[in-house]
Amino acid sequence: MNNPKPTKSEPFNFTISQLLAVNGPACLIIKAQFEPLGDQDRFQPAGFPEMGHVIYDAPRANENGNPLPADKVCIVDSAASMANHLETLCFSNPTTGILHPDLAGLAYVRCVTDPNNRLVITTLSEGHRLASDLFLDGQLNGQNFRQALRADFGIVEIKKDKTYFVTPDNWWTIYRTIFRYDPNSLVHGILFAKEQIKISRLLTAHLEAFGAARVGSAGVKFDRLDKTKSGQPIFSKDEETARCIEATFMVDLGLLRSYGHSTNGLNDAQKRLLLELALWKVQRMLNAPFRFRSGCHLRCVNSSYFNEDGKTEINPTAFGLNIVAAIRDPNCGFTGNPITDVYYPANELFNPESGTPAPAAAETPDEAGNNDEPLET
Repeated sequence: MNNPKPTKSEPFNFTISQLLAVNGPACLIIKAQFEPLGDQDRFQPAGFPEMGHVIYDAPRANENGNPLPADKVCIVDSAASMANHLETLCFSNPTTGILHPDLAGLAYVRCVTDPNNRLVITTLSEGHRLASDLFLDGQLNGQNFRQALRADFGIVEIKKDKTYFVTPDNWWTIYRTIFRYDPNSLVHGILFAKEQIKISRLLTAHLEAFGAARVGSAGVKFDRLDKTKSGQPIFSKDEETARCIEATFMVDLGLLRSYGHSTNGLNDAQKRLLLELALWKVQRMLNAPFRFRSGCHLRCVNSSYFNEDGKTEINPTAFGLNIVAAIRDPNCGFTGNPITDVYYPANELFNPESGTPAPAAAETPDEAGNNDEPLET
């Protein structure tokens, strides 16, 4: 394949097929600059109780390699948290489980329970995706779903329900099986702990603030009915200011190519869908303001695409993205209803433990901003 040769001032033009070609780029890097909505100075990074926000000193050097003063960098959202944010974009409304119209026909798994197969959660919204026990411990056509997956994977059981061996040729079947049930699990990575199957993230993202400075403030919680033990506590609240807020998205094209070879593993249409899905999520996040948490509503003001050297710019308008057509491609294998319902009895799923007292209400309210980080693996 002859890659397009740009002039010095123009970016490279790559189609999706050229990105997936054997001699295509090893990685696609997307840099996007954000700013708080409404011309605000402050924003709220992710944080945890008793830890707060993460700020570190990043070494800097000038063009001659001489050290410069360290830059204060705040981690606004980690790779795990960004994966959760990107997955919410798959829904028209994340709380109802209704897919975005562009993704109609995409395969994924739902955990349902009685009465009338009521929806509990999906692989697009559960942190461990297809590897969550909410799916693996459920029933598919009267069979334990975990056992069904193990049979589909073709892995060898060494010790019953404890130790498994994955031969090299098993991986082709594993990639195909996961794709058939939930392509999204291949985009953001997945870990089947008992089966010792781990697949890295195809799409990795980080959101960081440079030149960050902490802004401390306080709040108060009023208990006018005197129904809690907290009384009227004063709590601290941390936000940040920054010179620049930047997201980095990395799509590992080399890893994606490795999911299929010749007639083994994923075919070209299936690999194209994974790439289209990853880029669809990124571009949807960049095309409209996104609320990362209650105090962090940001909008993208600029974005650039590069290959693995971080310097060679790539023109995204040449990709020719069409997620609707990619999903409908018959070579992806989504025939009939691609959604898999795994059944989990309500009396097991929601049965409270007897004799266990209910946990006390947290005394630090959500407004403190220390418990917004989504759980993820």
